[in-house]
Amino acid sequence: MSPVVRLLIKRIATSFIVLVGVSLLIFTIARVIPGDPARIALGPNASAEAVEALRDKLHLNDAFVVQYGYFVADLARGDLGQSLYSNRPVTADIAAYLPATLELVFFAGTTMILIGVPLGMLAARYRDRPLDHGIRLFTMLGVSAPDFVWAVILMLIFAYFLPIFPIAGRISDSFAVPPVTGFLTIDSLIAGDFAAFGNVLWHLALPAFALSFAGIGQSARLTRANMVETYRKPFIEMALAFGFPQGRIARRFAFKPSMIPSLTVIGLDLASMLGNAFLVEQIFAWPGLSRYGVAVILRKDLNAIVGTVLIISAMFLIVNIVVDLLVALINPRIRLSQRSS
Repeated sequence: MSPVVRLLIKRIATSFIVLVGVSLLIFTIARVIPGDPARIALGPNASAEAVEALRDKLHLNDAFVVQYGYFVADLARGDLGQSLYSNRPVTADIAAYLPATLELVFFAGTTMILIGVPLGMLAARYRDRPLDHGIRLFTMLGVSAPDFVWAVILMLIFAYFLPIFPIAGRISDSFAVPPVTGFLTIDSLIAGDFAAFGNVLWHLALPAFALSFAGIGQSARLTRANMVETYRKPFIEMALAFGFPQGRIARRFAFKPSMIPSLTVIGLDLASMLGNAFLVEQIFAWPGLSRYGVAVILRKDLNAIVGTVLIISAMFLIVNIVVDLLVALINPRIRLSQRSS
């Protein structure tokens, strides 16, 4: 068995244990926070008999262990229960809202990498020069404020004062894209509607950039710090002594070793966007899972809360597994350590 496959098996096993722990934790928290889910769902004018009947249906009158047993049994069948917020199966709600969040996070993560990493490389190559100082100031601005602040600023500048970008939704009402995957970028390409595809990207621009702004600063600063450290290594000094061009040294000799520690943090930033996107989604009226999760928490929709947290946790773990595999492929020392173990 190859070292990378062995690492993958270990990470999957660990992730399964983590998911079990997360399910138990969120199941407990959802039931101890104040408020009666049945009363909240039926409203203050519902009769006591109707509330009690709904409590029996949700097994809220049973012992905690019995409730968790019902949950695990339903989960094993792929059933996350009925949402009291939407009156639909939780799995149907997740299938409807998850693609929007994944699409937003994908483009935000792509923006973070395509802008942040090159900025860090430029800052390291021209360290202690005006370009380096300018990039460091820009990245400091990025990490100094949360995502929703940049969302409001971008909306005011590029949607209000300069009405260039739309401010709400995933696509304009004038376009009708047949749903296939739930990802509008993919569905519009499947339908061959390139005008709709461009419209979807136009709607994605502001929320994706707002969500990625802090990550751009973080990845740029981390890439710069790691590359500056790499530039002090003997093999870089040898490359300089042999007269290799600065650009080639930066791309071929300094970049790869510097990305090993940076990749882990960038992966964590990308995974954290799944949970942190709810404010950006709220500001831009983005119909995503994070926004849905906040709505069901406010209404103490137990099944939807547990289902949403489990899905976000699973996506977070998947991103971390992918990052671990990429680091193992880049860093031969990890492969050798897996082989020896």
